[in-house]
Amino acid sequence: MAQTVHILSESPSLVSQWLAEIRDEREQLDPMRFRRNLERVGEMAAMEISKVLEWEEHAVRTPLGESRCLKLRKQPVLANILRAGLPLHQGLLNYFDRAENAFISAYRKHAEDSEEFEVEIEYLSSPPVEGKTVILCDPMLATGTSMVLAWKALLERGIPDSLHVVAVIASTEGLAFAKSHLPGDTTFWVGAVDQELTPRKYIVPGLGDAGDLAYGAKD
Repeated sequence: MAQTVHILSESPSLVSQWLAEIRDEREQLDPMRFRRNLERVGEMAAMEISKVLEWEEHAVRTPLGESRCLKLRKQPVLANILRAGLPLHQGLLNYFDRAENAFISAYRKHAEDSEEFEVEIEYLSSPPVEGKTVILCDPMLATGTSMVLAWKALLERGIPDSLHVVAVIASTEGLAFAKSHLPGDTTFWVGAVDQELTPRKYIVPGLGDAGDLAYGAKD
């Protein structure tokens, strides 16, 4: 199965409205709304992902009889890259409310007096993922390095059956890097794709630092 990239804003929908507010520097002055809009994109992505997962029929007893209903064959594992990934993760969890969850801490370690950096994984909390569907999210897919390293960290918990990657905004460079380093059947769900990166590897026009906008500036 080949990799697939879904750009959620290509067809006009509420995602387009939420992305406009997420990017708008005036709207960004309201961190609660910023977080909620990231969460909404996660909810929309969850709904779209649910359409391609495996379902099976079950008999459900109602007060008046029996109904044949579809239920997910297996629950996914929702994984996010801290801290910016938390609102997006919550959106996914609002819909996949029976899912297991994984948390990965990654950060950019800058060389002194240089724009160069390495991404380091500090922490992983995850259930076993062997044979499961993993949905891995991070709002910004800039270089793609964090996403790839987070995936490799998850492999310490087993080999999943499938991988879905969710991002609010990706760069063309980051998307290409992720596609070349993640499994060949990975499915990408991205709000929008921007063409440029700054020398410090921030997406242009992008939205700025998603973690700072959601939770406040860090040292």
